[in-house]
Amino acid sequence: MATDCAAWLNANPVEAEDLSDSLVSEDEDHTGSVVNKNLKNEVNGNWLSSTSSSIHEARLKAKAKRRLRKNSSRDSGRGDSFSDNGDVVRGTSVAPASPKSKLLDRKSRLGKGRGLPKKGRKGGAGGKGVWGRSGEVYEQEAVDQNDPNYDEAQENCVYETVVPPLDERDFENTVSPILQEYFEHGDTNEVAELLAELNLGPMRSEVPSLAVSLALEAKASHRELTSRLLADLCGPVLSRSDMEISFDKLLLELPDLVLDTPGAPQLVGQFIAQAVSDQILSKSYIEAYKGRVDCEYTRVSLDRAAVLLRMSMEGLRIDNQWGAGGGQRPVTQLIKEMNLLLKEYVLSGDSKEAERCLRDLEVPHFHHEFVYEAIVMVLESKGEKTLEMVLQLLQSLSVSTVITLDQMRRGYERVYMDIAEINIDVPRAYFLLEQFVDKSFSTGVIDVKLRDLCPCRGRKRFISEGDGGVVKAESY
Repeated sequence: MATDCAAWLNANPVEAEDLSDSLVSEDEDHTGSVVNKNLKNEVNGNWLSSTSSSIHEARLKAKAKRRLRKNSSRDSGRGDSFSDNGDVVRGTSVAPASPKSKLLDRKSRLGKGRGLPKKGRKGGAGGKGVWGRSGEVYEQEAVDQNDPNYDEAQENCVYETVVPPLDERDFENTVSPILQEYFEHGDTNEVAELLAELNLGPMRSEVPSLAVSLALEAKASHRELTSRLLADLCGPVLSRSDMEISFDKLLLELPDLVLDTPGAPQLVGQFIAQAVSDQILSKSYIEAYKGRVDCEYTRVSLDRAAVLLRMSMEGLRIDNQWGAGGGQRPVTQLIKEMNLLLKEYVLSGDSKEAERCLRDLEVPHFHHEFVYEAIVMVLESKGEKTLEMVLQLLQSLSVSTVITLDQMRRGYERVYMDIAEINIDVPRAYFLLEQFVDKSFSTGVIDVKLRDLCPCRGRKRFISEGDGGVVKAESY
């Protein structure tokens, strides 16, 4: 503080008479009143007993302190400072900021806040775990030959995904589920895609033989799907030579296939004839076996194929020789086959054969049509024999659950709804239907609720005046 006062005194010299510490009014100055000399030894209320020079110096310092304190309180925001030579340097006027405004101010006090651009920013595409801004394409990085991990042998390497080839043990476990699933959905394109993803290698020719072996133990519709699959796989996945090798293997394995499927020779012959017709086997395939066949089963299979091909040359088509699946056949064809089945059963009386034929149709969702056709046959026949045989057949199919309760109910309800139209062609249809429904209930084919739904044609009078008061046995 003493240094500041000295510097200020040097910058602002004052007269000794102006340094009086006493409080003198202007009136007293003009009137020439004299200040008491005893007050000259008092500085800031303290009496000094030192010499006049020391008193004078003390007064100068006190005067300088008061002026500096007064200037600093009046110009607190101007930023006054002293230069190196002691001169007072006054700064620019700065408006004092309130403490509240400084709390809400987000800018840095050093002038390097968020609003100023930074040299290290990446334009919003940087940060931890970020690859870069969207749409940014990185150029190929040049290989540094000075890199300690650089290997000249890997400079021109091409990396590809290698799938190991399937061996004989894994082949059946991998391909069999694909073929079994194909029997459910029937999509040949999906099978071709799945097989293309596998490295079949030398086992490629085993695919047709495995498909035919599975089809021999399956239904007729599955055999038809297998023939279609072989025709679609020949070319994109399999070659004609693969097909010939596969069928050669099937002919050699016929003695073993007969143990599980007695009709394997005839079925394999049908597959060969279908393959020749689809042009996946050459027409000379069968001719090449003439004169060099020792196995009886192989001879039967080739003879069956030759007969079918000869029939096709005469104009008989062998397409769909096993028949399409139940849901893939037209409704009119199914109805026709069911009528033929019923007529054959009425002539033979073999309920087991009728049950087997009904299963082979593979239309469990359409069994209500079989029940409907059976009841209509009873109404149109007007005979007791047909009624008893059809009732026995329905009872057998109901007990064996070949026809479910729901399908049986739907068949009876369809007859109930159409009885009015049936009665136009069969005048006794109401009476015969009521009689058949009562016997069906007594044998347990239908329940009491379905029996009570049976319609009947009511009459106003049941006693005729000319009948002598006798109630008629039949009301129609």
